[in-house]
Amino acid sequence: MQIFVTGGAGFIGGHLAEQFLRDGHDVVVLDQMHPYYDLGIKRQTIELCKEISKQNESSYKFIQGDIRDSDLVTDLVNEAEYVFHQAGRAGVRDSVSEPRIYDEVNVGGTLNILEAARNTDIKRIVMASSSSVYGGNQEYLPFQETDPTQPISPYGVSKLSAERYLCSYNNVYDLPTVALRYFTVYGPRMRPNMAISNFVFRCMNEESPIIYGDGSQTRDLTYVDDIVKANQALLQTNAADGEAVNIGSSDNIEIQTLAKLIRDNIQPDLSLEFADRFEADADHTHADITKARNLLGYDPEYSIQEGVQKFIDWYTTNRGEYEPFVRSS
Repeated sequence: MQIFVTGGAGFIGGHLAEQFLRDGHDVVVLDQMHPYYDLGIKRQTIELCKEISKQNESSYKFIQGDIRDSDLVTDLVNEAEYVFHQAGRAGVRDSVSEPRIYDEVNVGGTLNILEAARNTDIKRIVMASSSSVYGGNQEYLPFQETDPTQPISPYGVSKLSAERYLCSYNNVYDLPTVALRYFTVYGPRMRPNMAISNFVFRCMNEESPIIYGDGSQTRDLTYVDDIVKANQALLQTNAADGEAVNIGSSDNIEIQTLAKLIRDNIQPDLSLEFADRFEADADHTHADITKARNLLGYDPEYSIQEGVQKFIDWYTTNRGEYEPFVRSS
C-alpha cells in the first residue's frame, strides 16, 4: 500500500511510519521539522525509518515541507492510497499565546488535505484529533463521543474545527475519513516537554518532580503502541468512516499519583514539588472507548501502570541519547 503520513517525523507519526514500514508498506512522510522541541529526536526517527525500509525492502521517502503548502500537499495526496494526518501545531499552553498559527496549521492544513483528496479515489484519511475537544468538564467523565465538546484552549478549538471539517467531507463528498481523539499519548521518543518525560528525567537526576497545580488533575494516558494499533485497524475496515472515535487507555490517574509512581520506581526518597498550574489545562480526561471497541476492535494492551513502567525501561536503556533532549526542553 502507498501510505502518506503527515507529521511523520514526529512522535506519533514517526511510530506509525515505522510500523507501516515493518508491515511492508511504502511510506511517504511530510514534516515541517518545526523546532517546537530539539529536532534531534525527529532526525533519529527518520534514520530509523530509513534503516527499516532497507531491511524490509519497502519504500520510504522523507520530504521536508509544510501542510499549509497546498500544491505540495495535493501532489502527495494524489500519489497515496491512505493518508494518516498527524501533522499539526501541538501543545495546549503555547496555543494560548499563538492562537492564529494553531488555526492556520491545524485547520487550514487539514483543509488542504481534504481538498486535495476530494476528487480522488483515496481509500481513507485518518486524522489525529485530541481529548482537548471535550474541555475537561468532569460532569461527563468518562467522555463519550456524544458528550458536549467544549474546548477551553485554542488548541482544542483548532482540533475540533479540523475534525468537524473531516467528518463533514465524509457527509457531503462521501470522502472516507476518520478522526481519532487521542488521550495523552506517551512512549519512546515522546515530546520531551511532557509530564512523564520530565518526571522521569528529574527523578533520574535526583531532582524532585514538579507538579503544576495541586496534583488532583487526572489524565487518561495512552501508550503509543496502542495508538498505532488503532490506526492499523483503519487499513482494514470502513466501519468508522465519517466518525470521531476516542482512543484512550480506558483508565485515568491523578497527576500526583503519576509523579509518585515514577518517583517510587526511580528515587523513592525524593519529595514532590508544586508550582502554579496553567489556566488552559483541563482538570480531567478519561476516555470511554466503547465506540472504538465496537468499530475497530480496539483493546488497549497497556494499563497506565504497565505503560509507564515500559517507558521508564526504555528511557533507562536510551538515556544517553534521549536525556539531552529533555534537558534542553
